[in-house]
Amino acid sequence: MINYGMQHINDDDIEAVVAVLKSTNLTQGQCVPDFEKALVSYTGASYGVAANSATSALHIACLAIGLGPGDLLWTSPNTFVSSANCAIFCGASVDFVDIDSETFNISIEKLKEKLEIAQRINKLPKVVIPVHYAGNPCEMEEIFNLSKVYGFKVIEDASHALGATYTQKKDLSTIKVGSCKHSDISIFSFHPVKMITSGEGGVALTNNENYASKMRLFRSHGITSDKKLMSKRGEDEIWNYQQIELGFNYRMSDIHAALGNSQLQRLDMFVRRRNNIAEAYIKAFKDLPIKYQMIDDKSNSSFHLFPVRINKGLSGKSQRDFHDMLWKIEVVANLHYIPVHRQPFYEKMGFKKGDFPNAEDFHREVISLPIFYSLTTEIQDFIINKITNFFNS
Repeated sequence: MINYGMQHINDDDIEAVVAVLKSTNLTQGQCVPDFEKALVSYTGASYGVAANSATSALHIACLAIGLGPGDLLWTSPNTFVSSANCAIFCGASVDFVDIDSETFNISIEKLKEKLEIAQRINKLPKVVIPVHYAGNPCEMEEIFNLSKVYGFKVIEDASHALGATYTQKKDLSTIKVGSCKHSDISIFSFHPVKMITSGEGGVALTNNENYASKMRLFRSHGITSDKKLMSKRGEDEIWNYQQIELGFNYRMSDIHAALGNSQLQRLDMFVRRRNNIAEAYIKAFKDLPIKYQMIDDKSNSSFHLFPVRINKGLSGKSQRDFHDMLWKIEVVANLHYIPVHRQPFYEKMGFKKGDFPNAEDFHREVISLPIFYSLTTEIQDFIINKITNFFNS
């Protein structure tokens, strides 16, 4: 089977992990802080807090910002459920902003409209989570400017977008996703299908020291050994740690961090290869009735995914036809994503079909094609030929 994504592991990665296995610290050693520092150096953010998954990182990011009962979080319906679940974990409520039919990211126009209405009825969000779908950067400068007008915090779900960049409009400078130039916190994922992997893992990046301190506390049971934070006890009692918040066991191990840090050295190479694969698909399919994600010419996608839309009215072929053909030739055709508001859990909250039509139309047409570093030209040509024949038959 040809998967839509997979990791690339080399001898350096294996040696890095083996070195930790032979050491005295499998967890809470030096590898995690080293990985955090490397990510900070790469992105330009000030602080990094590694966690055992991007989902955990989203959760502690929301907690650090103070999201809780009575608060509201908005995100895109075109994402994995974690982008919304993190609000529920905090006891907050969730709503969605429909996507742009060209970029497949959160629609700025829909966001503006929803904010204007929310302000009139006094139901503004405390947090907005834009999702850089497939690695394509959202319009972060616009979202950041809106956050200053309407008073919400911005957490970037950049799980797909490590290595992506966009251009700042006011001075045309290149901004790395994860720098938090236009957000309060940015989240990356290191799941095996992402740009780099730590096996499982994630990180929260921020330029706010207070948020970073809180996230470190929440990821480790709410326990601290910082004397300045600990309450005083009797002189005859030994207190070398205290739980001062309700936290979680969200720590990343040194084993995972060693793999992630080794992989990070090849990130730019991985992203270049993904861009080359995307360019080959686009060139090969230019005369076929396939729609691609629109990426600003001043942005650079990391191409975590390569989503294509199949319009039955134009092609005479349905999404189901396309999906089944790919599986028949042993290509794992995945669908990213079923809109979050259509999941049964969220429908129980009152969301229903028709609430976010652009995301629902997208769901009925999208298929993700294979894209990963070790996808060979020969295998990609095989996929391209099968798809070309499918539409021309």
